[in-house]
Amino acid sequence: MNFFEIVSSHLKDLTDNEHKLFEFVVSNMENINGKSIRSVASMAYVSTATFIRFVKKIGFSGYSEFATVIKFTLINEKESPNKSIFYTEKLSYKESYLKNIEETIRVIKDKQLNLISQKLKQKPELYFFAKDATKHLVEYITFIYSIAGFKVFFPNDHNYRKIISREIDQDSLVFIMSFNGENKEFIELISNLKREKAPLIVSITGADNNTIQNLSDINFYFFTDCLKCNDVDIGSRVSVAIIMELILYQFLYD
Repeated sequence: MNFFEIVSSHLKDLTDNEHKLFEFVVSNMENINGKSIRSVASMAYVSTATFIRFVKKIGFSGYSEFATVIKFTLINEKESPNKSIFYTEKLSYKESYLKNIEETIRVIKDKQLNLISQKLKQKPELYFFAKDATKHLVEYITFIYSIAGFKVFFPNDHNYRKIISREIDQDSLVFIMSFNGENKEFIELISNLKREKAPLIVSITGADNNTIQNLSDINFYFFTDCLKCNDVDIGSRVSVAIIMELILYQFLYD
């Protein structure tokens, strides 16, 4: 029983307010686990009736089933931390790969794309921050945004990141890409930027609740199968590229 597998086919039918409730649930799974519907509804600032309607709309028979699935999803993630939330043994790797992409696109909200598109129209300086496997993908992303006429900075080592962060100001647009959303360097970077310069900060992270997601002004989350080869994470980051492409295409077609 996996929460994300149950809700995935229902996300496209959610209203904006229901999407906010979904994001609340994803971001607070640990906190709501084991709590009563009254407590969870109170945490989400909605009535119990509203939360029950939401629970049913995302594929559950009622709150009891919802709570049980949340519990076992968390247990399974702790027992199998390297297993994708969308991967099942019944799926071939190709089906799982495709489903991860589909779900990444499905949960993107037009409102988020429009907000960033409006910011891009101001021709801000763009700052991309990524590490590990993701940083190799960002070279391509840097290329397409540069072709579109943007001044792009992609500092790919610690010292360069430290220096370039001083150039960021309130008019800049900052993208932070981190799979687990818990990179200490990036968390410190975001905290400093929000305190001192307040640029628009967009993060792209995995779907699990994480610190970078919660610190960002706008967050996109992607799904992938965790795969290691020789102790190196080579899980697909293609969904990161897709999100960044869709942001750029929204700007180009507006």
